[in-house]
Amino acid sequence: MARPEAEGTPQAAADRKWDIAVIGGGVVGCAVARRFALEGASVVLLERAPDILAGASKGNSALLHTGFDAPPGSLELRCMQDGYREYLEIRERFALPLLETGAAVVAWGDEDAAKLDGIVAQAHQNGVADVRRIDRAELLAREPHLSPDARGAVLVPGEHVIDPWSSPLAYLRQAMAHGATVLRNAAVTAGNFDGEGWVLQTAQGKISARLVINCAGLFGDHLERDLLGACDFEIRPRKGQFVVYDKAASTLLRTIILPVPTERTKGIVVCRTIFGNVLVGPTAEEQPERDRAALDHDMLEQLRVAAARILPGLAGIPVTATYAGLRPGTERKEYRIAAKPAQNWISVGGIRSTGLTGALGIARHVWSLYAEAGNRHAAPTDLVWPQMPNLAEHEARDWQRPGYGEIVCHCEMVTRREIEAALQGPLAAGDPGGLKRRTRAGMGRCQGFYCGAHVAALSKGRFRV
Repeated sequence: MARPEAEGTPQAAADRKWDIAVIGGGVVGCAVARRFALEGASVVLLERAPDILAGASKGNSALLHTGFDAPPGSLELRCMQDGYREYLEIRERFALPLLETGAAVVAWGDEDAAKLDGIVAQAHQNGVADVRRIDRAELLAREPHLSPDARGAVLVPGEHVIDPWSSPLAYLRQAMAHGATVLRNAAVTAGNFDGEGWVLQTAQGKISARLVINCAGLFGDHLERDLLGACDFEIRPRKGQFVVYDKAASTLLRTIILPVPTERTKGIVVCRTIFGNVLVGPTAEEQPERDRAALDHDMLEQLRVAAARILPGLAGIPVTATYAGLRPGTERKEYRIAAKPAQNWISVGGIRSTGLTGALGIARHVWSLYAEAGNRHAAPTDLVWPQMPNLAEHEARDWQRPGYGEIVCHCEMVTRREIEAALQGPLAAGDPGGLKRRTRAGMGRCQGFYCGAHVAALSKGRFRV
């Protein structure tokens, strides 16, 4: 039976033995917590930061992928396509937005053009049957602002843009409505397995759980080496830098523009965001640091120049923001998901750029590993579907409804009512970054220059220092 959403206290969490401890509150951890809670398991999620999505999940391109270009027969493909289908099935119940754009893999030269038929063939092999090749005339008729240097493209109608932060927030809030507990500022520092269950030492106290699911992302291999003594994969962080253009740029295109990929990277994407901007990126830069994604002026300038070559009209549009994110790649390209039944442990590692799409499918796969070992629970009925506030530019926003109080952030049209709602209730914003992700306050043209003090005053005393 569902219960009202409520965030757990360290003492209450320590006073019981959980079926599952999920370590890591990124998009995959949130989806895994949801799946296990919906299957009837008791779940505690442990996040080291003051808020969820504070690691790799806070910086991504927010694309919902069909899997047309994933390795055929791979676990990644299966999880992506399962996640894609489930997202489309459930998103309206959560009031999650979808910007239907389609994508075009554009050839810019003879070498690229020679690869297009192979991309179509792989897409069809992967079950994405509506993918087709289009010539230059059809491409430019669809995207008249695209550079005339384009030679043709592969059209992928099912690729879309989503809200990258409201989705995992919805997953975790639904988990909480069905009994899951979330502990933030709860870094796992040690653990002991006695043959039947785990006792985890965290910054919030001890947690007892029968099984641990490692969704720790960029620190997943460190966690396994510390608690298991060894790890089957090595995290090799890959930085992606992005340039965000002003909302005026959104009139220049409607399709996600993808490059023909290379062996090393899928390349630079140009697309609209769900929030009304245009996004260009990411780069692909391997680095040793796991908790710092520094911006590089020269690399950002290269992105800006490349974007103007693809979409010349961008040369006259101001840049609103730049940011960088880290992806938890490993020494191999595939997902690194494995059950370790002798240690009551499931590893979920190596989830790189497809994690947002694949999260729901990954969660189903992890559940299947657990269920195949003979584990069963009584699943709840009459599911609760928490409603997410809309931040999408193409749908009605809170400022368009009466009684919003005042506009606090004029760049993003964020109301006082939205900010106050994000600061209270279940899974309230735990730090300024979490508040931005829930409301977009301070993420517009002025980057908080005008509204920052007001937002700080409204949130005074809410965040743990």
